[in-house]
Amino acid sequence: MKRYELRHRTDHLDPDTQYEEIYRILATQEFPWDINQALSFALFRTYAVPSVGSLLFGTDEFTSRTQKRYDDTGLILDAVLEHGITSTEGRSGIRRMNQMHGAYDISNDDMLYVLATFIVTPVRWIDQYGWRKLTANEIAGSTNYYRELGRYMGIKQIPVTWDDFALFMDAYERAHFRYDAGARAVADSTLNLLCTFPPNNFAPAVAVKHFAWALMDDPLLDAFHYRRPARIERILSIGALKVRARIIRFFPPRSTPKFARDLPNIRSYPDGYQVDQLGTFPKTCPVQHKTVRHKTGSDEKQGNTIP
Repeated sequence: MKRYELRHRTDHLDPDTQYEEIYRILATQEFPWDINQALSFALFRTYAVPSVGSLLFGTDEFTSRTQKRYDDTGLILDAVLEHGITSTEGRSGIRRMNQMHGAYDISNDDMLYVLATFIVTPVRWIDQYGWRKLTANEIAGSTNYYRELGRYMGIKQIPVTWDDFALFMDAYERAHFRYDAGARAVADSTLNLLCTFPPNNFAPAVAVKHFAWALMDDPLLDAFHYRRPARIERILSIGALKVRARIIRFFPPRSTPKFARDLPNIRSYPDGYQVDQLGTFPKTCPVQHKTVRHKTGSDEKQGNTIP
């Protein structure tokens, strides 16, 4: 394929009806690394809202089982992305999310904020660090993908456009970002995990953390009481990503999709996994369903029927 062939394909899909295909191409072929990084930063941002960060700290999952929680989040979203929101596997993944979220008193505004970060942050990341910018059609398609996912998660008052989500997210952060000790602990655990991912594991942990801090905006750093990086640190970190983007521009497009289960960062399930067994099982959600089994790194599955 020619370098811009995937962009040509996404721009000829209807963002109102073919949003799943648009986002699947972007996340697994055109920008798999960038979107994975952006979503990691998106989730990290949510910790700075104390009602989110302190809740995650209270579960003890994001501090004592950080790798597994990272993997579970990626693999659940992976099932929805690969097979579709209304597919058997996609419904199984959404059911898992709803079961876990339903065990806690989470406000609709917090749920909507988390959804907004997943829509807004990747566009901003790619705009700054991607090898090309997203087109209006791609932004509309990715927005509609998460709007539909949010609807199946029971989120109310979902904005319509990307600009609406950006306005909501920015206003929510201005109103709610502040320090919380539990949220800081979750953030620290996440950064410690980041240091173990290849190729980061070959660099000193302190260097990896400084690189990550240099990519964070000041309100986010202040909310965690992290030191604001020196100007030279930002120049070097941002410059490294821009150099990467220039190099990637000369690479051929990815011909086969790369899903979360194919990433070296996912390490909790070397023998495969079942989507409906991922995550936690709060006592308030005791429902057990027939399973869909995935073999890590392959497309081998066992069929199932979900009520």
